[in-house]
Amino acid sequence: MAAGNVNPFNVSDSEEEAEQRQDGADTERSPSDEAQGHSLGPFSPPAYSEPAALLSSNRTSPSVDGIPASAAAVAGIGGGGAETRVSLDAIAAQLLRDQYILAALELHTELLEAGRELPRLRDYFSNPGNFERQSGTPPACKEQGVGPGGPLTAQVQDRKRRKKDAHMRDRAGSISTLDSLDFARYSDDGNRESDERLAECEIPSQERKNYKSSPEIQEPIRPLEKRALNFLVNEYLLKNEYKLTSITFSDENDDQDFELWDDVGLNIPKPPDLLQLYRNCGNSLPLHRETVDVAVNVDPNDLPGDYFTQESVQQTEAIQQQEVVQELEYQISLLNSEKQSLAEQIKKLQSDIQALQRNVLSDPTSAVKLIQSKEDTPCGKPPLDNGQYLDIRGVTEMDSSSDANTTKTSTTTTATTDCTESTATATQPYNKLKSQSQQGKSSVQFDQPNRKLSPAFHQALLSFCRMSADSRLGSEVSRIADSEQSVMLMLGRCLPHIVPNVLLAKREELIPLILCTACLHPEPKERDQLLHILFNLIKRPDDEQRQMILTGCVAFAQHVGPTRVEAELLPQCWEQINHKYPERRLLVAEACGALAPYLPKEIRSSLVLSMLQQMLAEDKADMVREAVVKSLGIIMGYIDDPDKYSQGFELMLLSLGDPSERVVSATHQVFIPAFAAWCTELGNLQSQLIPSLLTRIEKLLKSEYGLDEHKLHMYLSALQSLIPSLFAVLLQNAPFTSRAKLQGDVPPIEVTRFPRPASPLQDVATIVGSREQLAVLLQLHDHQLQHEGTTGWDSLLWVVNQFLPQLIDIVGRFNVTSSTCVHEFCRFFWRLCRTFGKIFTNTKVKPQFQEILRLSEENVDASTGNGILTKATVPIYATGVLTCYNQEEDRKLLVGFLEDVMTTLSLSHAPLDSLKASFIELGANPVYHELLLTVLWYGVVHTSALVRCTAARMFELLVKGVNETLVAQRVVPALITLSSDPEISVRISTIPAFGTIMETVTQKELLERVKMQLASFLEDPQYQDQHSLHMEIIKTFGRVGPNAEPRFRDEFVLPHLHKLALCNNQQTVENKRLDIATQLFEAYSALSCCFISEELMVNHFLPGLRCLRTDMEQLSPEHEVILSSMIKECEIKVENKGIGEAQGSISIAASLVGEDAKTKFLSKMGQLTTSGAMLANVFQRKK
Repeated sequence: MAAGNVNPFNVSDSEEEAEQRQDGADTERSPSDEAQGHSLGPFSPPAYSEPAALLSSNRTSPSVDGIPASAAAVAGIGGGGAETRVSLDAIAAQLLRDQYILAALELHTELLEAGRELPRLRDYFSNPGNFERQSGTPPACKEQGVGPGGPLTAQVQDRKRRKKDAHMRDRAGSISTLDSLDFARYSDDGNRESDERLAECEIPSQERKNYKSSPEIQEPIRPLEKRALNFLVNEYLLKNEYKLTSITFSDENDDQDFELWDDVGLNIPKPPDLLQLYRNCGNSLPLHRETVDVAVNVDPNDLPGDYFTQESVQQTEAIQQQEVVQELEYQISLLNSEKQSLAEQIKKLQSDIQALQRNVLSDPTSAVKLIQSKEDTPCGKPPLDNGQYLDIRGVTEMDSSSDANTTKTSTTTTATTDCTESTATATQPYNKLKSQSQQGKSSVQFDQPNRKLSPAFHQALLSFCRMSADSRLGSEVSRIADSEQSVMLMLGRCLPHIVPNVLLAKREELIPLILCTACLHPEPKERDQLLHILFNLIKRPDDEQRQMILTGCVAFAQHVGPTRVEAELLPQCWEQINHKYPERRLLVAEACGALAPYLPKEIRSSLVLSMLQQMLAEDKADMVREAVVKSLGIIMGYIDDPDKYSQGFELMLLSLGDPSERVVSATHQVFIPAFAAWCTELGNLQSQLIPSLLTRIEKLLKSEYGLDEHKLHMYLSALQSLIPSLFAVLLQNAPFTSRAKLQGDVPPIEVTRFPRPASPLQDVATIVGSREQLAVLLQLHDHQLQHEGTTGWDSLLWVVNQFLPQLIDIVGRFNVTSSTCVHEFCRFFWRLCRTFGKIFTNTKVKPQFQEILRLSEENVDASTGNGILTKATVPIYATGVLTCYNQEEDRKLLVGFLEDVMTTLSLSHAPLDSLKASFIELGANPVYHELLLTVLWYGVVHTSALVRCTAARMFELLVKGVNETLVAQRVVPALITLSSDPEISVRISTIPAFGTIMETVTQKELLERVKMQLASFLEDPQYQDQHSLHMEIIKTFGRVGPNAEPRFRDEFVLPHLHKLALCNNQQTVENKRLDIATQLFEAYSALSCCFISEELMVNHFLPGLRCLRTDMEQLSPEHEVILSSMIKECEIKVENKGIGEAQGSISIAASLVGEDAKTKFLSKMGQLTTSGAMLANVFQRKK
């Protein structure tokens, strides 16, 4: 075979090729090669001969026992045409030198499988020190741009992983012990350093086990090992009743959930508990040992072909190792001589520097000249981590050496400042401060003893001081940072180890340190780790801790700028958007808003907006969604992309429809004002936002499924929150805006000029800019409306000509009986009129309502009740517009309007719902009670009986909210006056009001007066044949009886109901008899839920029920069945007196356990008209 066709690196990554090469090894070797002692395989024996491709570089790595190029020259070819072969040991040395660790491991594995182990590779991979974390990067790796492990291909990694899996299966017998858990393989811990993971995977598992179990050297505990042990320790504490210790232990490890083994991060089942591990720690299976086959008295022909050559191969390898040792010793001598020469140069430079410093201190001018004379001094920037430390480990060295190192740093800094004039100017203060600190340090000197002890003796003597510099912490302590950059690097290394050991209650004290280090640290990876620590500093941060973290995030953002905020802070938020603790998600939501001013505008309107939208739609915690809405409001204050308007509108509707009141409140306080401010800048507040809400309200009124009051409230409340922004638009776009100058004395704004805003963002002064500016604009606004008109004032004309007419039209289209809708619109118009001012209300709002509410009988359709006076326009105008400014003229206008409405509706025989709604809304405010009583007194003395009847019925609505003094002084006298009215219909109309007084008033004298009046209605012979009066009294007794005073019910209501039932038995007119019987049935059904004494039960309640049953037998058999059941149960209650007293009630519905008996009973009564066939079973006793 020609030399050019030889591949000296014929080591395939395929296992099949390796097996084929192993099987054919005997056929490839010739007897002549074996006789000459040639090495196995395709490699030739010249010691350490390497191909030219391998010797193209003389680089050596200090961490690898490599062979220099001078000792590895290419050997001459032994014979003509002989193949160029390289020894396996030379290839292994080159691979280790260039840090191709994985390739060397692959070669080592192949040779182990072939039974040809190389001592070099065996020694390298069995030494754990070769795989400790190194701060530097080997030269070969730097050139190739890879990590310490060399170019790790996916194929090689996969093969290595498969081999480790096979090795783990061999060790399955000891998997129950913690020592055998291969945490590196199963870890998903994202915080592990990549080089640490690489070093772990490069050590064979058996070697790593030996290293871990070695008593002399203990590997530092890894994060997953710590989490697994923490879990088992906490489990042990809980099982053995160490509960307080377990709680403390859990608090100190707040980043771990001790309830779930899966939180540890190992993809393996939970191991046995700590006690079981302790008991079984010495019972693990024996480790796998390498074995060899030994045979005696065998036929030489049966031995393998290379059996007789193994001894010669071992001798050859021993010779090669001796040559390597000699070459290394030679290299050591060269390096020592070079070290001595460099030390002499350092001493010379130190003397020059000290002389220069003395000259600077004595004569600064001459020092400057001396510096300028050295023009050939190169200017360069120090590296990122230039090793500027004060190392206390070398205390035995001469002080001059320490001074020289420190002074050298100062000289380098001074030279750097002289590179260019601009650079010197920019860095002069910093370098001056730094040089002063360096000079202070260099001036420190120590007294030297006048002794002649050898340095070795000094070193041995000081070794008894027991200083530890071998561990990580000892290494950090033993060297003191000598520059700001070195301090940052030191903090970046130490903080991850400090944070877990700080108490939870005090961890916020670390926030400044973490943030400063994250701001100034030069390595992106370390900065990312520090910010990750910041966001995970506290497991469930409270309000104060979150505020502290957010303050730090804002300070970080202000310092580093938008690019780093996007690249470093936002990913931390994104990682915790679905965290299991709501406090952490709350931190993310608040951080998005706090960081909004410091983000690039593209990210602000895309990524951050999408994050918040997702959290608003998916998060289940109310407090998180509340924070999301507030952050969305902040985003709306900074967004400038008009295309995002539609998305903002949808977010507003989504927030308003949230089931949590906290979220809706935050929407009104923050989001809507911010969104309205943006719409104002876009110019679509009046053209898009408000019309869109009005259109949705109109769609609700046209819905086939009835009015959705919840959505109406949602849209109307949004319009109400937009009123301040709308008024600000009017002021800022008025004809007088250009004349609004802060000159002279400006009259202050009245305190009550505007309604109290829901938040500072809804304050008109805040929207305009200042209270002084608003005062100027208000003054010009009032003057413009009074004297100059609205010509050219487009924004105001839109409100007057489009907004108000559309609102008034909507008001007249929904049902006035919907008290919720009436109340919402009243609040809206009240706030609108108070915000826009008295002049605007009197000149623009009132005229439009008065034009519609023309108070005449022609404006009321008596037949259908569809006139405008029967709509919600009446209560909304009365309550929302006429009560805005509580002045005498407004009160007179309100009284006149209500009197006219009452008169008009009464004379037109129209429904009184609109008037009732007005009394209910106004009666809720005690300020208007006197006014309403004035209106009713006008009705009491009216000449028309229809108006007097209406007034009597209105008293029923007013009594519930009026205090008892007014009832005694104003209400009862008016009702007694009406009760003696010539018209019987007026007298009957007073009965509901008298009943309400009996239900709500507690004064005995007042109750006696009312009872006497009701008794006159029942006992006066002139009322014996008044069917409508008896109907009204029975209906009133059924309504107020359960809630009235027990004495009134027992002594007055029940006896008179009994009398009415008796009288009804003699009624000859069937229709009247049925009407009275039906009302009596409802009254008895309501009173059956009350406590009734045995005497009353026997004397009045049961006799009345029997009389009623007599009527129902003839008129309504379905009711008769229910009455029979009621009578039967009442009789049982009377018989079981003891049981009745224990229960405290004779309610016939007492068997309906857990429900309101009255509600349950009346709901069944409501089914009488539709389900008569089932009535027989209503009162059957449960079996």
